[in-house]
Amino acid sequence: MVLLAAVSLVASLISVGVSWAIFPAEPAVSDDTSFDAAKFYEANARANAARGVELASAPGASLVPKPVAGLTQAATNNAFIVIEVGRQMGLPERAYVVAIATALQETYLKNLANPKVPASLKLPHEGTGTNYDSVGIFQQRVSIWGTVEQLMDPAFASAKFYTKLMKVPGWQSMSITGAAQAVQRSAFASAYAKHAGTAQKIVDQLTQ
Repeated sequence: MVLLAAVSLVASLISVGVSWAIFPAEPAVSDDTSFDAAKFYEANARANAARGVELASAPGASLVPKPVAGLTQAATNNAFIVIEVGRQMGLPERAYVVAIATALQETYLKNLANPKVPASLKLPHEGTGTNYDSVGIFQQRVSIWGTVEQLMDPAFASAKFYTKLMKVPGWQSMSITGAAQAVQRSAFASAYAKHAGTAQKIVDQLTQ
């Protein structure tokens, strides 16, 4: 009986160890994003319009991008901001595709608040989610990625995503799914794959 209990205990410890190895705790993301969202919007009139700021435009022309790839206007606006941030950071198109595929899986490009993070509900949002303390279009956790105000801003959230992506060795040679998972560390690692084609279409249409 004692031997059986000991074997059971060892088996339990091994099981816990294996689980920890497969799903290690996610470390906090260092606050090394030098991206200035205010300056970004100030310099990019179309991105500023996309976030809902009314700006004057030429007669018959709209600063807000038209919906693409079956997206809503709000989702298109967020996708446009994601891409424009990548452009400002001097990143290759593949980075935009990884970011868009990620946001499609996480929120379908909706900027979500979270009742578990009350401050997020006071900021502009397009619905709510309840996954831990995750907020924004990439569902970045406030306890890990940054402040509520930062992560509920699609531009800053995008810069944070790109900054972490750039630190992934060999990300450009990875599949879209592999690169997205290296950043997000999702429990559903393969879920990003189904959005790769749509993400490419969105990037193609918004960068024409």
